[in-house]
Amino acid sequence: MQQSLFAGTNNDANKPHCKFISPKPPATRFQGSKLKLLPWIYSNISEICFQSVLDGFGGSGCVSHFLKGCGKAVTYNDALVSGYLAALALVENSRECLSESDVSVLLSMHSGVQYDNFIERTFKDIYFTDEENAWLDRVVQNIPLLESRFKRAVAFYAIFQSALVKRPYNLFHRRNLYMRFAAVERSFGNKSTWDKPFESHFLAFVAEANSSVFESGQSCRALNSNVLEVDGVYDLVYLDPPYINSKGVGVDYFGFYHFLDGLADYANWDDRIDYKSKHRRLRLKKSPWTSERKIMGEFKATIDRFRHSSIVISYRSDGVPTPTEIENALKQVKKKVVVHERENKYKYALSTNTKSTELLFVGE
Repeated sequence: MQQSLFAGTNNDANKPHCKFISPKPPATRFQGSKLKLLPWIYSNISEICFQSVLDGFGGSGCVSHFLKGCGKAVTYNDALVSGYLAALALVENSRECLSESDVSVLLSMHSGVQYDNFIERTFKDIYFTDEENAWLDRVVQNIPLLESRFKRAVAFYAIFQSALVKRPYNLFHRRNLYMRFAAVERSFGNKSTWDKPFESHFLAFVAEANSSVFESGQSCRALNSNVLEVDGVYDLVYLDPPYINSKGVGVDYFGFYHFLDGLADYANWDDRIDYKSKHRRLRLKKSPWTSERKIMGEFKATIDRFRHSSIVISYRSDGVPTPTEIENALKQVKKKVVVHERENKYKYALSTNTKSTELLFVGE
């Protein structure tokens, strides 16, 4: 067991310094991940007495995994199927890991399976080499051979992470396989990581996932839903919605990670692709959370939906709506609203924004 990030004298999860009872949250390669901000976030919510928590825009799952480690009953939710599967593997799942025999099933060719080469023929020269595409085709079609949904989720997690780590910028936002092989000096990425075989990465991420599965003693679950449609009542609701900057440009998570959601829905992938796009993204799903005109209405509706819970919102100082608008919306339903600003500016990977600061709204 790794040392606690917030070591304390007992296991009372409602105390400010509860003992962290799980492995350290796994590394994440997702845009906007709060992994490095977990200690700061927890330090500002640790005085709140809560046991059940909804992570409404769960993303990478690091917040949910961390709070599960603090003994909370966590509900993870995200619009991306790939995020849901990763959380099913590491948040809802408490016991099941991939064995050597499971891995052998995933990596083998089976006479009873009629393999399609959909990725190899559809994504040629876009993200991965022909050999790598063929590997993905085979392994993702072997996942249904695992009987347990949790084991299948662990397998998907390992494939997702393997695919991300082999991508420039860890994204699928453009057709740029050539960047891996261009004979130029680079200020980003790691060519040896890009060129390492998929199987090597996959085995490493299976091991990482297995070491991150743990029993917390609390019932946790993973959902793939609109946050306004999530059922249940929670002591605390944590919201880290898609971010729209001061120029009105939002983060397109579906555009960044469409390939992972395609892997998760292999049988229907062909029907969902926008073949007008050069990089074969999934057909666009419009969300009010990425609309400068509609996002404030979504904030108000979500805050009102969870008005009986403590509400915590991660945000940026240059966001749209403005921080003042968010604060005022919280004050409509909460007697006490505190806005915490991180003293040291935090810069997300790939971001060129050096002026905005990280904010945390806490409404009780």
